[in-house]
Amino acid sequence: MASDHVWVIGASMTRFARHDSLDVLDLAAEAALSALADSGTAIADMDILAAGSLFNAGAGLGQQLQKQIGQTGIPVYNVANACATGATALRTVHLSILAGESELGLAVGVEKTSGMGLLGAAARPAGAKTEFTPTGRDGHVMPTEGVLGSQTMPSVFAQAGMAYLNANPQASVEHFYKISEKNHAHSELNPLAQYRKRFSLDEIKGAPMISYPNTSLMCSANTDGAAAVVLCSSARLATLPQTVRERAVKISASVMTSDPYVPGGQVLPDVSTCTRNAAAAAYEKAGIGPEDLDLVELHDCFATAELLHYDNLMLCEPGGAADFLDSGAPWRDGRLPVNVSGGLQSKGHPIGATGIANIYEVATHLRGEAGDRQIDGARVGLTHVIGLGSSAAVHILQK
Repeated sequence: MASDHVWVIGASMTRFARHDSLDVLDLAAEAALSALADSGTAIADMDILAAGSLFNAGAGLGQQLQKQIGQTGIPVYNVANACATGATALRTVHLSILAGESELGLAVGVEKTSGMGLLGAAARPAGAKTEFTPTGRDGHVMPTEGVLGSQTMPSVFAQAGMAYLNANPQASVEHFYKISEKNHAHSELNPLAQYRKRFSLDEIKGAPMISYPNTSLMCSANTDGAAAVVLCSSARLATLPQTVRERAVKISASVMTSDPYVPGGQVLPDVSTCTRNAAAAAYEKAGIGPEDLDLVELHDCFATAELLHYDNLMLCEPGGAADFLDSGAPWRDGRLPVNVSGGLQSKGHPIGATGIANIYEVATHLRGEAGDRQIDGARVGLTHVIGLGSSAAVHILQK
């Protein structure tokens, strides 16, 4: 029977760090077993498994994981969807439960990206031709890679950030530095973050330049890690022990979008429209507005991206991202804390794990179990990820 709601009853993540002695399967198994233990269930109870990994989905990671934690014959989905990979794995389980095909399911996201260096915005095969003549079904002359043809993520998001400044003169490069200052400060309280160090504005400005205005301290950290959640239908939740029911967190909205057509989108990926569309749909589905949120974990792959997404997620008035930041609202002790985990810049960004790690972070606060970084009285939270290509996912969780 179809479920009216889906609940998070177990959540876990590994420390995000360089794990030279552990492979992708080790990390995935650690997160999966911890999430199962957190929910009071076992792999034998699961009706579905979805495993997300951008660089390992084609290797049958989900089936490999079953061989480690229990082969039960359930459906296994291997998912890859850029930086939205983890969120897509979660939605795979979520939709199965809503459809009534499953009552309990496990979603896992994992990646090893430490040492990979700068990741490209568009794949380009070795030996590709360079003459500027239209080719392919849509007449491209080059991949979609940004106005300057940089082909790196820092440059694409730097260009998007500078375009926001151009459209909103009240915002300045200084605001990007302030975002990184905030997120690095937040990371000091997160024991699972890769980096747990506060940096001054001068240190952030003076770090090696990657793509103006993004210095190295303003970029998401390549790292290794995994995260996992156990999801449950309302009917099954009612049969579980009271201790499980008391800690359950409701997924009030789960929305995913891709790029609609926008002018210029064939040159510079549009990271804003798909996010705004996903946020609007999520608020409507959950029956709340941004003013009801107690905390947000958004996709700060670069400091420039976070400023954009204040606006895209409607955390402020249109064009008001700079004022929102200057008010102190997104700090941990502010009106609407953003990236209390330290964000991708400090916590780290193992691509396949990030979407589920954000769910873990918000669910932990809603359960009142976040320790020193706990947002007191948190009842409603939002998570957001975006993968160039593009895919945006927004989830709203409620306690």
